[in-house]
Amino acid sequence: MGGGDLCAGGNFFHRVAKSWTKAEQTLNDAVSKSFIGKYFKLEARKSCFTKELRAGTATFLTMAYIISVNATIIGDSGGTCSIADCSAPANQTAAPDCMFKPNEGYENCLSKTKSDLVVATVLSSMIGSIAMGVLANLPLSLAPGMGPNAYLAYNIVGFHGSGPISYGTAQAVVLIEGCAFLFLSVCGLRSKLAKVIPHPVRLACAAGIGLFIAFVGLQVHQGLGLIGPDASTLVTLTACVKTDPATGKCINGKMQSPTFWLGFSGFVITGYGLMKDVKGSMIYGLLFVTLISWIRGTPVTNFPYTAVGDSNYNYFKKVVDFHKIQSTAGAISFSNFNRNEVWVVLVTLLYVDVLASTGIIYTLAELGGFVNDKGAFEGEYLAYIVDAGSTMVGSALGVSPSAAYIESSAGMREGGRTGLTAVVVGMYFFISLFFTPLLTSVPPWAIGPSLVMVGVMMMKAVKDINWSDIKAAAAAFVTMLLMPLTYSIANGIIGGIGIYVALSLYDWTVGLIRRVNKMGKTVVEEQNQVSATVAVEII
Repeated sequence: MGGGDLCAGGNFFHRVAKSWTKAEQTLNDAVSKSFIGKYFKLEARKSCFTKELRAGTATFLTMAYIISVNATIIGDSGGTCSIADCSAPANQTAAPDCMFKPNEGYENCLSKTKSDLVVATVLSSMIGSIAMGVLANLPLSLAPGMGPNAYLAYNIVGFHGSGPISYGTAQAVVLIEGCAFLFLSVCGLRSKLAKVIPHPVRLACAAGIGLFIAFVGLQVHQGLGLIGPDASTLVTLTACVKTDPATGKCINGKMQSPTFWLGFSGFVITGYGLMKDVKGSMIYGLLFVTLISWIRGTPVTNFPYTAVGDSNYNYFKKVVDFHKIQSTAGAISFSNFNRNEVWVVLVTLLYVDVLASTGIIYTLAELGGFVNDKGAFEGEYLAYIVDAGSTMVGSALGVSPSAAYIESSAGMREGGRTGLTAVVVGMYFFISLFFTPLLTSVPPWAIGPSLVMVGVMMMKAVKDINWSDIKAAAAAFVTMLLMPLTYSIANGIIGGIGIYVALSLYDWTVGLIRRVNKMGKTVVEEQNQVSATVAVEII
């Protein structure tokens, strides 16, 4: 009897599976023959609706970390917060350094700014991904780029506004850069402009930006807290139980920080997931650390019993809330455009965008098998235009330039072959709009491991550098070294190009001399021929 029950149960589950398969096939056939199926060319690209749905889900899970990570990174710039937002004692004005020390008023402003940036990141990603799917019909998802966001926060605006350019001016630069990017895309000049930079420097840029992002993720204010300042060696190992809240300098308990060890466990979880090719690994480690950090009354809580902690916890308990952008949208200022720093930033952003975005889009197209024998792919022209247009949208919302995400390859591995995959990703971002209280409550020690892992994955480009060629190796090495050590992506690019040019001068000079000599000999030979012809005619 027991065996009969098992067989009956087996038949039941078999019938359910068969019914589900039949229903799925019916749905796929209906969608494929509909306007949506024909528009996205589902049958032509040998795909179906449920496959595109799974692909979009896989892509979103692998890149969902960008929502909190991007908001945290750009939030470190302080956004539109200033000394005017600082709390001050009665009948006194706030001290100039209130933005760098614990201050309730300034921290409240930062909290609101982060909420704005979460919404801005979600909107930018949603608009860019849906536009890429609908217009270019490619399974590529867009979001504010890792690298440009760190450059904007730490090099351009600086930590809590300590940099050379204000947040509003920086967004104006991003807008102009987006317009220039769009012009280059319309004219078909993107790939040609990317080739102006020496090949080893182009390869080293990705790795250098990866090192820079990982360095940020290891620091006290922005991530795990493993690295902190030191008076004699500039940086040192920290992960301390107690640090100076203003400087991040270790006071006591080196390598005993509970938040560091919790963040490290998240890094290990993410690493194991990636090793086993588990979809969404980047989000699982972050989610594990975040959930534990939401428990109050523990050494690792993100909601300490302080005025700011209570305020953040009360907002967090809402869970579902639609936050309206209050400060970052439209925060564009064209003042201070007469300064040299502005134009250096503009050129650097443009080059980084051309290198990163163009390279990633083309690489993803190759991975998806879209590139033909001539090196082109369907939707290429519109993909570049959408990419540039998304940067302009991002600047209006208050975030950094957008880029196609290499995580789109996760969706392609699931069978995504059309723009419907990108549209699904965009819809997931839309749903995220209503969970701002949760997304803004992710602590830095949960985001730090993700930044380090992004750095790990961006180092792959190093294998393509010709290390046996000293000219290429030196230029690439200087590019990678200067980005984290000078805290500037621009310095790395400029340094790498400078070394490449300096080491090429000898070859260029010798080549020029040879060409001049060859031209001289050609001229002499032509003169001799003319003289001989004239002499023959006279005779």
